[in-house]
Amino acid sequence: MKKIILFAANGFIGESIIEYINRYHLNFQIVAVSRNHISNLPNSMKQVIWDGKTKGKWVNELEGADLVINLAGKSVNCRYTTKNKAEIFASRLDSTRIIGEAIQDCKHKPACWINSASATIYTHSLENPNTEKDGIIGEGFSVNVCRAWEKQFFAFKDLPTRQILLRSTIVLGKSGGVYPVLKRLTRMGLGGKMGPGNQFISWIHIHDFCKAVFFLFENKQSSGIYNLGAPNPVRNTDFQTAFRKSLHTPYFINQPIWMLKLGALILGTETELILKSRYVLPENLTSQQFNFDFQTIESCLANLTS
Repeated sequence: MKKIILFAANGFIGESIIEYINRYHLNFQIVAVSRNHISNLPNSMKQVIWDGKTKGKWVNELEGADLVINLAGKSVNCRYTTKNKAEIFASRLDSTRIIGEAIQDCKHKPACWINSASATIYTHSLENPNTEKDGIIGEGFSVNVCRAWEKQFFAFKDLPTRQILLRSTIVLGKSGGVYPVLKRLTRMGLGGKMGPGNQFISWIHIHDFCKAVFFLFENKQSSGIYNLGAPNPVRNTDFQTAFRKSLHTPYFINQPIWMLKLGALILGTETELILKSRYVLPENLTSQQFNFDFQTIESCLANLTS
């Protein structure tokens, strides 16, 4: 049985990875690492508490591990206040740094370390897709976070441990992330285009996210940076149309930028999450013959509403 150490196991994606392992009966012994106790964790899985920035008893679990997955990081779905900005930076850099240092200290180092990152590192693009090879790095707070995050991860590039960085797009799943929010807004009639509507949305079904993680782990040639997004990004107008159809909600109003700014203020978030055009293609995954089970936004949403 292979041993997997899963950091931030109590988040949406962490819980989804655990569910994926159980559903497909993958041969993994799971050690779930989180800041707080996970009440619904199966008895067969070990749980370890950490603070995301200092070494503790959790470091012992890394010895001889087959796979380490780090998903830690404060949600960016918040106002970019000075305090929140500092926490967004620290939660990503501290967790990545301390895991890297702990791996360095291991006598029997883990075989593979997968770390989350974000496709928001790429520039706002309405016409040219960003791939791992040809993507253009953007500017601004979110990009600066991504740059520092990746730099911290690859600061440990001399480890014998195989390293994989996941530049994730929007992950769509029933139990968390943006999908439940958009579902509620669409049923309230707020399912029209957002802002100009021509901005791209790059996305991935949570099933394909989890599938890609284990595909990359099992493929011993896989290392470096991977864009985690379906091969068919769509413009916001088309995304919203597909969303309404999937929920059989014909009524809607479009949301101009002023309305989005007001709504973001009320909801305590930022319009960047909606208005930035994320046109990202998973060139490295597709070149390695990874097969997406949900290649179109229509098939993705149909599955989530079933």
